[in-house]
Amino acid sequence: LQRMLSIAVEVDRSPNCSSCKIADVIFPFILSIPLRSQREAFLNTMESHLLRCKLLELLFQHSCDVPTTLPLSLAKILYFLSHSSVLLQYQDETATWQRWDEMLQYLSLLLMSYQNVILEHLRSSLNDRMDLIIQKAKPKLQDSDDISHLDIQLKIEDFISRMQQALGQPFPWQIMEKLCMLR
Repeated sequence: LQRMLSIAVEVDRSPNCSSCKIADVIFPFILSIPLRSQREAFLNTMESHLLRCKLLELLFQHSCDVPTTLPLSLAKILYFLSHSSVLLQYQDETATWQRWDEMLQYLSLLLMSYQNVILEHLRSSLNDRMDLIIQKAKPKLQDSDDISHLDIQLKIEDFISRMQQALGQPFPWQIMEKLCMLR
């Protein structure tokens, strides 16, 4: 399945467009996966970083009270950190801290996948991508990719404050580890 999805993203002249269409079709199925381990297995084994980005972007947009119109960028990932609630509503038997942990896991996965999309020119067609790699072209950054260390620090502090209100207890080490990795 993952190989077929990866090929489906690449068959069009616009992998970006293909990944959006495929993500729109797959997204409702992601929401219906009942266990975190199953969702993580699906997302972690995805061969297409671009498709993974689109799916995670949809997941975070779904969890935001106020969705943003920013293009996928570092600024949008920071927006998700500040505005996303715990992702999936139907996990009633799951401890609240585990929901926050899953959110941080997916945010880190989105960031890593986004970096691969940018560095490997994955938004370009396969032919154009080969030319860019041969020319050793620098990755195309967007204006919203220009974020400062202060932006990151403020968003992390805001997130910690929101999570502290929700949990009302000291954070488990898993949460602190993921926050450090994300930072």
